Amino acid sequence: MFALILALPLLGALIAGLFGRWIGARGAEIVTSAGVIGAFAIGVKLFMTLMAGDELQPIILFQWILSDNFTAAWSLRLDMLTAVMVLVVTGVSSCVHIYSIGYMSHDPHRQRFMAYLSLFTFAMLMLVTANDFIQLFFGWEGVGLASYLLIGFWHQKDSANAAAIKAFVVNRVGDFGFALGIFGVFWLFGSVNFDVVFAAAPAKVAEVYRIFGIDWPVMTVICLLLFVGAMGKSAQIGLHTWLPDAMEGPTPVSALIHAATMVTAGVFMLARLSPLFELSEAASLFVALIGGATALFAATVALTQFDIKRVIAYSTCSQLGYMVFAAGVSAYDASMFHLVTHAAFKALLFLGAGSVIHALANEQDMRKMGGLWRVIPVTYVLMWIGSLALAGVPPFAGYASKHMILNAAFAAGGWIGPLLYCIGVLVAGLTAFYSFRLVFMVFHGKPRADHHSMDHAHESPLVMLVPLFVLAVGAVLLGVVGEAYFIGEERGEFWKHAITVLTLHDTIARAHEGFVPPVLVILPTIVGFVGIVLAFVFYVLRPQWPAQLARMSGGVYRFLLNKWYFDELYDRIFVRPVFWLGRFLWQRGDMGTIDRFGPDGISLASQQISKRAGILQSGYIYHYAFAMLLGLVIIVSWYVFIRVFI
Repeated sequence: MFALILALPLLGALIAGLFGRWIGARGAEIVTSAGVIGAFAIGVKLFMTLMAGDELQPIILFQWILSDNFTAAWSLRLDMLTAVMVLVVTGVSSCVHIYSIGYMSHDPHRQRFMAYLSLFTFAMLMLVTANDFIQLFFGWEGVGLASYLLIGFWHQKDSANAAAIKAFVVNRVGDFGFALGIFGVFWLFGSVNFDVVFAAAPAKVAEVYRIFGIDWPVMTVICLLLFVGAMGKSAQIGLHTWLPDAMEGPTPVSALIHAATMVTAGVFMLARLSPLFELSEAASLFVALIGGATALFAATVALTQFDIKRVIAYSTCSQLGYMVFAAGVSAYDASMFHLVTHAAFKALLFLGAGSVIHALANEQDMRKMGGLWRVIPVTYVLMWIGSLALAGVPPFAGYASKHMILNAAFAAGGWIGPLLYCIGVLVAGLTAFYSFRLVFMVFHGKPRADHHSMDHAHESPLVMLVPLFVLAVGAVLLGVVGEAYFIGEERGEFWKHAITVLTLHDTIARAHEGFVPPVLVILPTIVGFVGIVLAFVFYVLRPQWPAQLARMSGGVYRFLLNKWYFDELYDRIFVRPVFWLGRFLWQRGDMGTIDRFGPDGISLASQQISKRAGILQSGYIYHYAFAMLLGLVIIVSWYVFIRVFI
């Protein structure tokens, strides 16, 4: 039965993709939506079965690879981590499928779009149900392919094509490191099965491998290589540049891929492989530092963006930084809790942004909005709910998960714990500010859109609003309902052996035991409220101040507006040299050498020889007789020379 979790979305994708012409757009929408909703229903059954205390064995579907003594099977790992991710993936995907029926109603290629959505859902479910590294990698690459297809869905736009290629190439960098990490796992353990690897890992901690005269701790190297893959998928600093550009895809794609599913694959992988990462302090420290840097970087950039979807995209990047540094300080359960709550309120924000864009005839620049709360009041209320959850205002969903991450970071101790806590608190304030900067610029103040857009602005149809209501319920209640199980007193029984919950590095237990001073517990909430008040002052009471502040800050503002110049830096270091090398190999190597002395050279020589040989074919008999006589003289002379002198 649980195998249908994978089968239904795949079946929907195949029917819509292969038979879309026959069943039509409406048929494709129905079959794909029904498949994903059915998978969600079975996911609920799986979750309830595990909550009842039943232990489920992996379901083996068939063998992937059988070579000598190495085997790899396609099997489904059915534990609580899998169940949580299945609910997140299928739940958000169900909302996005239904929302897309309204949002994409005027697109002539809806069958293909719905097929891509279901294909992505299938690949993501492959990833989260993986029982070994081979299947994990299969799903990992599957979501990369599906994201490429979805980001570049409007392929008639050059910007969409460029964004799709960029996402594909940047993720290939991370995936190369991920593949090397899997090779290292097999080399060290002789297996790719999770249970076998996790059981043997403690005995391999002291293993070293000597390269270039240096002893490298194998466990640390493997964990770092695996984390490079997570950096690509989860858009961590350095491999993040694809995420904002991916907003070129349709808004439902942004909600599905870049809010709740694909970008959380790296976080899920850290939780799944927690038994390995817990054995390498150096790797965990690196994970924590990268997560903290990402959270701060993305939050500062979001302050200056004007595209409504890009603001939310950088917010996603920042929140992923929270999840990653939580994993780095061994708070894997808090990381997963924030993943779940974030899925609800960030999908709500993306789909709410799509409702705004839909109302204004595809306008995305917040500088051309304003005063929309009277025009689209339902969307306005829903965006408030999503923004309050994102800002971590109690009792909304983001409050419990985000604050536990900050408390766990401080409880980690050493120099890294307080540093991450300070970064997290600062980012919490910035998050509240840019979240409500978006709300106030879009919905408050004087309308800045042209009269045509405002006259035709309207609330979204019910088929688009219903998914928003569902996600809004999650944004309000998930924190309250899930806190006890994910990070509270029930967490040990809830997670069981799905992720590592250690007594030695259990930062969440230390946070619960009063390790964090009360003033530091409430500080993020205070800072968040300050951020909301400042946003209200800057964008409602004194809307002229932001422009004045931007002029006063000069270089700092330009630095943030240009996203810390990462794209320009990569263009200078990587893109331009590669283009120069390509032109050199083309002009000097291919045309100047290979073609010149190869096919072109041989053909030219043949032509020249043919022309010269053609001159001899004059048609006069005496010319031919003379040539025959000359040839006879040469042959006789050569014969005499050989006989006399040799």
